[in-house]
Amino acid sequence: MENNLRISLVQADIAWEDKSLNLKQYRDLLSNLSGKTDLAILPETFSTGFSMQNSHLAETNAGETISEVKTWASSFGMAIAGSFFAKDEFGNIYNRGFFITPEGTTHFYDKRHLFRMGNEHEYFVAGQKQLIVSYKGWNINLIICYDLRFPVWSRNVDKAYDLLICCANWPEVRNSVWETLLKARAIENQAFVCGVNRIGEDGNQLKHQGNSMLINYKGEVLSEIVLNKQSINTYSINKEELDSFREKFPAWKDADKFDLLS
Repeated sequence: MENNLRISLVQADIAWEDKSLNLKQYRDLLSNLSGKTDLAILPETFSTGFSMQNSHLAETNAGETISEVKTWASSFGMAIAGSFFAKDEFGNIYNRGFFITPEGTTHFYDKRHLFRMGNEHEYFVAGQKQLIVSYKGWNINLIICYDLRFPVWSRNVDKAYDLLICCANWPEVRNSVWETLLKARAIENQAFVCGVNRIGEDGNQLKHQGNSMLINYKGEVLSEIVLNKQSINTYSINKEELDSFREKFPAWKDADKFDLLS
């Protein structure tokens, strides 16, 4: 088992509905991390922006975006996580999270909680299953933006995961909520939490501040990117430290048991 996991928070702007430009930008950013990280985390819908005009932007799992990410993961020797607009053979569209390893193994998660205030629920189909990926001896749970507000969905039952990833397009006006919820999820689940958010103004004139951060199981910020700045922060987390804390302060043993209904 690997004790350390190097995580890179990739905070950048997203060109509105311009897939080719975004893929080029993020490829250039990730190329600088080759050999320097184990896992790079991108913002939500990094290749298009959070547009509801998604019928012409959505792709299959074998489309351009995932094909590109698989190439990056292999070429740069890192796992990559984020989300994109996906479609299935029935015409359903999803805000689909991905976790792709350097070996080309792909894992997908469809966003469970669709952002009602942005009418996301009118254009997308909600996911029904959680995703926990095993990678380098770590169990990693992936959620997307608005999912962060719903603690039951990310409840860590019997230490099922060690790291919770949240990729987001979280607006500047609710920045304090972003910080509070990330810390709460870390404390209540006794896990590391990493939130990666975009910067810049989107096509709906919503401003995003970034404020991407990595938080430990005590709710302490380990790494944080300056507001409104394009930057990549890489930080190494340690599994033995997490296991030791869980053993010393086993609050997880007293968590309420429940069955999550779809």
